[in-house]
Amino acid sequence: MKPPKDSLKTGTHQLSGSQACVEGAISAGCRFLGMYPIEPAIEISNYFLERAKTLDAVYVQMEDEISALAAVLGASWTGRRSMTVTSGPGLSLMMEHMGLGVMLETPCVIVDVQRVGPGHGIPTAPAQGDIFQSRWGSHGDYEIIGLAPSTVQEIFDFMIKAFNFSEHYRVPVVVLTDGYLVNLKSDVTIPRAEDIKLEPRRYYDGPQEKYLPFKRDEDLIPRLVDIGAGYKFHVTGLTHDERGYPIMNEECQEFNVHPLVRKIRNYAEKIVRFQELATEDAEIIVIAYGSSFSAAKQAQQKAREQGIKTGLLKLDTIWPFAENRVRELSRKAKAFVAVEMNYGQLVYEIQRCSQGNANTIFVTHGEKGVENSDDILNAIIQASRENSKKEGIIEYAPK
Repeated sequence: MKPPKDSLKTGTHQLSGSQACVEGAISAGCRFLGMYPIEPAIEISNYFLERAKTLDAVYVQMEDEISALAAVLGASWTGRRSMTVTSGPGLSLMMEHMGLGVMLETPCVIVDVQRVGPGHGIPTAPAQGDIFQSRWGSHGDYEIIGLAPSTVQEIFDFMIKAFNFSEHYRVPVVVLTDGYLVNLKSDVTIPRAEDIKLEPRRYYDGPQEKYLPFKRDEDLIPRLVDIGAGYKFHVTGLTHDERGYPIMNEECQEFNVHPLVRKIRNYAEKIVRFQELATEDAEIIVIAYGSSFSAAKQAQQKAREQGIKTGLLKLDTIWPFAENRVRELSRKAKAFVAVEMNYGQLVYEIQRCSQGNANTIFVTHGEKGVENSDDILNAIIQASRENSKKEGIIEYAPK
């Protein structure tokens, strides 16, 4: 599957993160945006509306974020590649329909432009406080896929990855960006349509009367049909059988829900993406993602200049977590320095996977500016001076 050639702005352009988000979505075949305006995500909707004028695309402003994600789920079932865009308070409201999207196994993308919270917080200030909410915000047992771009180019690239993941695994995918990154401007290279590989939707092609909407292939992924294409079937958020009809007993719960988890966990190694820099001989390994990566890279390089053997692990995929790689690195590293623009979220996954092999020092980054690397460098220096393994997380407190 390839995107229509006339829909792409091929070549290199200077774009904001918001524009890169839209161009990436368009390149991935997205033609439906349902959202409720919220800062700092409004520019994404404005730019999508501008681009939609020249495309066969639809933008619907709903009355709230709850209905926005509902519209996205419905649009996806009609065959449209669909997404919504929001920020922390809106993501909270979407959690009920996040669970519905998981249960209905509906391909879609949720872009979360994170901002300071809780409550309304500071709408224009960037943060990384929605990491756990994106994974655990809805009730029950399930898995999602979460990506964290670190540059404007990666926003474009990761939007294509997000739609491909959502179509392949029939699951909502969350792209976790923030108010700093969507306003940042940078050169973005948009490939030609023939150079973009898109995951085709896996459609059922058998007799209509034999279609079962939740009959799974060997990889646990059911095949879709479009609503309105003539098939008669039922979908429900209740525990259901292969026909989509509700059956509420423990046996059906196992039949229905366990695959929702396994279809992601069984293929986690194919989903997880990360990048490494100078980890081969590193005694201290900085782990960062999203907007924090740039400052983390600066700190890592400065530490090397000071003679501290420091490496860097950049997490592109947040969920599933790169637990196997973190576990491997923990066996040879003295300490991890976990960098986040929050007061501690993914650091607990790092500590869990290190299994006590390495100290874990946590840095609350961004209070002196997203681009300031001093706090990270000082935490690296502190980590290099720690002589023994310590239980728990050591929080770096700048003086």
